[in-house]
Amino acid sequence: MGIEQEIEGIRAGIKAGRFPNEASVSQGIVLRLLNGLGWPTYDTESVWPEYSLGTRRVDFALCSPPGKPIAFIEVKQIGQSDGAERQLFEYAFHIGVPLAILTDGREWNFFLPGGQGDYGERRVYKLDIVERDLAECAQRLKRYLCHVNIASGAAIEAAQDDYRNVSRERQMLAALPKAWGQIIADEDEMLLEIVADRVESLCGFKPDPDMVAKFLKEGVVTRVASAVYDNGIDRHRKLLPVAPATAVRTPLLAPNASARSLGFTLFGVLHPARNAIDALRQFFELLIAKDPAFAERFASLPKHGRSRRYLAKDVADLYPGRPDLARECSKKVAPGWWLSTNHSKQTIGRIFEMACEVAGMVPGKDLLAHLGD
Repeated sequence: MGIEQEIEGIRAGIKAGRFPNEASVSQGIVLRLLNGLGWPTYDTESVWPEYSLGTRRVDFALCSPPGKPIAFIEVKQIGQSDGAERQLFEYAFHIGVPLAILTDGREWNFFLPGGQGDYGERRVYKLDIVERDLAECAQRLKRYLCHVNIASGAAIEAAQDDYRNVSRERQMLAALPKAWGQIIADEDEMLLEIVADRVESLCGFKPDPDMVAKFLKEGVVTRVASAVYDNGIDRHRKLLPVAPATAVRTPLLAPNASARSLGFTLFGVLHPARNAIDALRQFFELLIAKDPAFAERFASLPKHGRSRRYLAKDVADLYPGRPDLARECSKKVAPGWWLSTNHSKQTIGRIFEMACEVAGMVPGKDLLAHLGD
């Protein structure tokens, strides 16, 4: 099996929540990829697990020749790798390993510990194997982790070349308009919340996420920026171009839902609801009642919102740093499980799709969501 097929299999597992802890990430993702990249994972002197550094241990030491570490891999639970660079760098500096990799199975961070600057500035590349193009994932993993490239020194040279590559700044600048357009099109929850909070501070009333999303997608941001420019407030500032943002209708959303048909149709049976959030609540209650393990699998998915969870055991995890939203915008869907409710209809549709993937259902076939216009 080629590395592309291995990546595709891992992507499916991540989306289905099959890697709930570090051990499953190590065995089901890291070792699987290393094997696909030519490493003899059965040879513990080449792929050395729990490599000892005095009283400390690093998860894997890649050795070439056998017994001589040339790269360290530190493994974390999916979504829990933030802030682990310091420990990894201490390991690498201890014996002068030139390449350090921090991964939670989904995100792969490649570092040159001997580079200059803080930890982030010494990162050569960050790869999300779920979000990035399959060919790009395969190419980057081969470039930095292929056994042949590590053994020959080509991987270290490639990392050093990439580290020095000044085109990174140009690439980031070129991607900014696209990123802004995607944030608007995807109805980024944090952006919607920031705008809604500011509106409330100005007039005392807080718009719902759908109103803010519509405002942004209709290009009001662009018009406001143009007005500022035309009024001469800042004629010398270059305005950031805004990529066109188009609404995305997920396959499971039924068009033209009337108030009488709000809810969802599951395997041909209509479940009426008062509104989109009530439909989502009912759907989660139904899935958890049918399969209690569903909640744990869904909660272990690597990404929910950008900084929050859609389903959590602790209601505070739904809205970190926002106890007001935790109180006002959450629903208990099962003993010990809370669902966040401050979402636009598009985000609700996305949550329905995520739940379908975890439950093994086909969106648009097994489930249709009637969420209204």
